Amino acid sequence: MSRVPGASGSTATGKHRLAWADLLKAPHPLIMGVVNVTPDSFSDGGRFFDATAALAQARALAAAGADILDIGGESTRPFADPVPLEEELRRVVPVIQALAAEIGLPISIDTYKAPVARAALEAGATVINDISALRFDPEMAELAAAHQVPVILMHMQGTPRDMQVEPRYGDLLGEVKAFFQERLEFAASREISRDLLVLDPGIGFGKTWSHNLEILNHLDTFLDLGCPLLAGPSRKAFIGHILGLPNGEVRDIGTLAALGMAVLKGAKIVRTHNAAYARQFLTVLEAIRTGELPQK
Repeated sequence: MSRVPGASGSTATGKHRLAWADLLKAPHPLIMGVVNVTPDSFSDGGRFFDATAALAQARALAAAGADILDIGGESTRPFADPVPLEEELRRVVPVIQALAAEIGLPISIDTYKAPVARAALEAGATVINDISALRFDPEMAELAAAHQVPVILMHMQGTPRDMQVEPRYGDLLGEVKAFFQERLEFAASREISRDLLVLDPGIGFGKTWSHNLEILNHLDTFLDLGCPLLAGPSRKAFIGHILGLPNGEVRDIGTLAALGMAVLKGAKIVRTHNAAYARQFLTVLEAIRTGELPQK
C-alpha cells in the first residue's frame, strides 16, 4: 500500500507537489477508494451517511489497498438535486478531519463548490475532484491556484440533473478531447500547474452505455494530452445494463473488467467502491503485463 509522507494536513504548495509527484511515480495503477457520505448514493444507498460509518469504510478501503481516499457529500447520480452548502460541509468536514489525523493517504474532496473544497483543504484534504472541471463555481480555479493542489478535471455533458436526458455527440472522443484541451488552457490561464492536473472522461456522466464502452476502448486517445488519466466505471449503470444487474455491490465483479480495460488503455488512477477486489485484480494484471511478481 502506498504511503505519501506529509500527504495530509498542511496545504503548502511544495509539499503537495512533491507528494503528488512521488505518488504518480508508483509502478502500479493507483486505486482511489470512494466514500459517499450521502443518504442517496446510487451505489451504496446511504450506508455510509453517518460519520462513524463513513470513517469505518474509509479505514477499510485504506486497509484493503487504496492509494487515495475520495470523500463526497453530494450524490451526483443522474437526476440528483444539489445539496445545500451547509449540509455538504456538515457531512464531509468531520470525516476529513478525522481521516487526516490518522490515515497517511492523500484525501480527495469530491465537490464542485469552492467553499466546500476550501473547508476540506483546511481540514486535511489535499486533492480536489471537481466533476465540473472548474466550470460551476468561478472561485474554484482561484482556490486551486492559491493552494496548488492536484485537481481532477472531469468531462460531463450538462449537469447531474439533466446529463442523462438523451446525451448525444457528433464525435464523442473528439469532443471530450477538445473539452480537455480547453480546460487545460483555462487552468493554465489561472496559473494552476499542469503537473497537478488529472483528466477524467466522466464515465456515466452525460453518456449512454455505448458511449461509456467507446471511451473505455479508446481511453488512450487522451494520453497525448500529457496528464494522468482517471477512470471511474465502478458500479455504473452500463455494467448493470450489460449484466442485467441492479445497483450496488453486485456490480463489483463486472467493474473489474472495466477497471482492467481502463488500465490497459493507460489509466493511472481507477476510482472504485471496492478496493480489496481492485487491488487483487490489478496486482495480478500487472504481474501478467510485466512478467514480474509485485514488490513487497
